[in-house]
Amino acid sequence: MGSISLRNVTVLAQTPLFQDLNLVIGERDRLGLVAGNGAGKSTLLKCLAGLSEPTHGEILRSRGMRIALVEQDVPEALFDLPLHEAVSRALPPFERDGQEWRVDVVLDEFETPLDLRERPVRALSGGWQRLALIARAWVTEPDALLLDEPTNHLDLEKLLLLERWIASAAGSIPMVIASHDRDFLQACTTKTLFLRPENSVSFAHPYRRARDLLDAHDAALADRNEKDRREIKRLRQNAGELRNVGINSGSDLLLTKAKQLKNRAQALEEGLQAVHKERSGEIRLANRGTHAKVLAALENVAVRKPDGGRLFEIPKLEVAQRDRIVLLGRNGAGKSQLIRLLHKAMSAADGQTGIKVSPSVVLGYTDQDMSQLPNKATPLDFILSTFRLGDQKSLSLLAGAGFSIEKQQQPIAKLSAGQKARLGLLALRLSEPNFYLMDEPTNHVDIPGREQLEAEILSSDATSIVVSHDRSFVKTIGTRFLVIEGTKLKEVDSPEVFYKAMGADAPPR
Repeated sequence: MGSISLRNVTVLAQTPLFQDLNLVIGERDRLGLVAGNGAGKSTLLKCLAGLSEPTHGEILRSRGMRIALVEQDVPEALFDLPLHEAVSRALPPFERDGQEWRVDVVLDEFETPLDLRERPVRALSGGWQRLALIARAWVTEPDALLLDEPTNHLDLEKLLLLERWIASAAGSIPMVIASHDRDFLQACTTKTLFLRPENSVSFAHPYRRARDLLDAHDAALADRNEKDRREIKRLRQNAGELRNVGINSGSDLLLTKAKQLKNRAQALEEGLQAVHKERSGEIRLANRGTHAKVLAALENVAVRKPDGGRLFEIPKLEVAQRDRIVLLGRNGAGKSQLIRLLHKAMSAADGQTGIKVSPSVVLGYTDQDMSQLPNKATPLDFILSTFRLGDQKSLSLLAGAGFSIEKQQQPIAKLSAGQKARLGLLALRLSEPNFYLMDEPTNHVDIPGREQLEAEILSSDATSIVVSHDRSFVKTIGTRFLVIEGTKLKEVDSPEVFYKAMGADAPPR
């Protein structure tokens, strides 16, 4: 199996991404890698795989160790290949003819339907494309596996399948998993590294226990810094007083003592450690409020596929003020179709048959891909033209959301998925809605951003209908839970009913 050892590993960009990492990743270790968007997770994974070199320090791998890295994006060369062929191409050319059975074994492990195996990768869902990349890595029989955001685009069913696979088939080899999904990290990791530009922190625990320990670590550091700053101030005051008395009295002894106190204060100051602050920007929401008690009412509404086929019926549904409804269902059940139908009904002047919307509703809408954003515009142009807040205010708002001046002036199409998500959520806030309609709003948002979004949804007290596969997010924000079962929509008391039906445990609290 082997191991990977990091010794004083540092990567510098314009500023340090991380520095002085000392870590050993050994047999059966499954390390969760946690950091904000753009904080160096992908860079560290490439260094571990030997695809990039750190600025300082060294990474030692066991002799002959084969490391497979699963990156976030599908290589362009794979899109037109059938799935089976795309996985087969991961094998060395001399192994493909005699070892193709390995491809079928791996695809069986991921419960891949036979009809998908000959379908071009381009025609697969985002979730199956992710699993295809993992299958390509696994078929090479690596000694260590590195996963970069493996849950992106996975619906709950595939996410749980991946959790089971990691726990069983892949459980014996060293793994490093970079993810923003807190429940996935909790289920799949044994250790956690919080990657930071100043002082990264690691714990020999899965995510939730590690997070508690990190919060305690940060609180203790902040408390110690505050005590040291008070001591520094006292020492300098005393040094100043002794120096004045020494000068006036001509006492070399007092001057020496004053210098000693000053040196002690300087040593304490140099020993202060910076308290970590997330650099990815804040997420905030707004709620302009309304006096209406019922904001939307649906009666005898049929939700249909794009081709017109019927998915399910809604006999009656009322959305009252302050309801936070979470829509649950298997992949393809029609969750996104209902969100689109409601968006159309709330946006169209003539409404939609069977859907009544209060005239006071001001809608805030996001879809999974933030397709409401104009790709050719820059973030600054988009905010300026849409909300007309003036140059300085727009610049300030974008900076607060984590956009540097350079990023503010790049085309939106060139932004990362995480940056697009933050821009979409900023626009959502600036529209000041009283009704939020959100399809997978946490897609590509880092853990600090997800926690901010949860807090904002709760504090803004706005009415919302949300689709999400993030179990922690669902549990935190939901007040009502609707499950699509076959051709029916029914309300349940908690999401655990649905999760248990899917074979998942309730998220730990």
